[in-house]
Amino acid sequence: MAKIAFIGAGSIGFTRGLVRDILTFPLLKDATISLMDIDRERLEVAKKSVERIVAAGKYPAKVEVTMDRKKALKGADAVLCTILAGGVDVWRHDIEIPKKYGVDINVGDTRGPAGIFRALRTIPVMLGICRDIEKYCPDAILLNYTNPMAMLCRAMQSKTSVKVSGLCHSVQGTAMMLAKWIGADMKQITYVCAGINHQSWFVEFKKDGRDAYPLIRRAMKRKEVYQHELVRNEMFLALGYYVTESSGHNSEYNWWFRKRPDLIEKYCIHGTGWNPGEYAYVLNYYMEREGKWREDIKKWMKEPVNLKRGLEYAASIINAYMGGNPFMFNGNVPNDGIITNLPKDVCVEVPVLADKRGFNVIHVGALPPQCAALNNISVAIEEMAVEGALIGNAEKVFHAICYDPLTASVLSLAEIRKMVKEMFEKNKPHLPQFKSVRF
Repeated sequence: MAKIAFIGAGSIGFTRGLVRDILTFPLLKDATISLMDIDRERLEVAKKSVERIVAAGKYPAKVEVTMDRKKALKGADAVLCTILAGGVDVWRHDIEIPKKYGVDINVGDTRGPAGIFRALRTIPVMLGICRDIEKYCPDAILLNYTNPMAMLCRAMQSKTSVKVSGLCHSVQGTAMMLAKWIGADMKQITYVCAGINHQSWFVEFKKDGRDAYPLIRRAMKRKEVYQHELVRNEMFLALGYYVTESSGHNSEYNWWFRKRPDLIEKYCIHGTGWNPGEYAYVLNYYMEREGKWREDIKKWMKEPVNLKRGLEYAASIINAYMGGNPFMFNGNVPNDGIITNLPKDVCVEVPVLADKRGFNVIHVGALPPQCAALNNISVAIEEMAVEGALIGNAEKVFHAICYDPLTASVLSLAEIRKMVKEMFEKNKPHLPQFKSVRF
């Protein structure tokens, strides 16, 4: 009988979907699902939601609930992490303060000044979780869904012995989108995708064993395809390889699309996939959701329970680790020579085979130089930010943000320093590792 611990179970949508997926596997149908969160109300709702899934599927699973992280982790075989350190009311300042200085952020959960401050708040919490895993379930795998993925995984992988990989649905989501554009079934598609989280590249994308990039270029001549992902499609047409994650995210990660209002209007307002031009799109979404999550749960509790397995990787990985069929996925792991033109040991997103041994990483080789160039900029920034977070050095955080492409495209060094100082002041209660911040 497997034990699977959810840390941050109050992320109810994730918890609900992942539990549904886990229980579809015969090896896991009698698992103990241990739900842990620091929010009592959300935890109780998560419990009721999971129990409803167990009852609907007539599974012999056991559900336990606790606000004690150590109790949840004790004896676990797998741990799923979906936490948010600081809450939306704190996160909002990561986006609103840069906006005041002219840095127009759309999502703000991965990199740039917003992603970095989110990492500063979250890294100590994640390291605490890992220390408990080392003590209470040292053989467990940790599957992380919390952003900023690359910086958090880098900190955990460099400072703990936990078998951790970060998961993101952007790889399979993008692959399915490209397949749809060229009229292919996913059974016809094979690919190799590698890089860093939210900035991985389909270095190969094939239909029936043949290069499908000519078909994708042809599809982009259709207005409805080009308009769907304006930013990413422009990047593909210029760089020659398709990048993971949405246009909303990718519009923030470079100099090309958000540094002037006219560019935002041209590339970021009229995409039909989602609106990457709207300032603080995701923040606004979460602020709105904070006000109506109870209503949404009440509605879900009255609807029929969907027991069909979804597209997230976690359940298949856990099944493989517990002795089921091996499973290939794209995960976030240390770069032990996997991508030869990215630095050693940094967190990369590459093909991984999960089985009873854990995570078996597949060698990729060199990325196309134009793709590696963008990745290396992000990696260098994230390395400084992670080191700053680990040792409580505010100057290293400042240096990291100095080199953020979007920030540097609109602000001077003096303006960046002023912005970072203000962000530190606002985040002070949530950054105990920074004993003093002097600018």
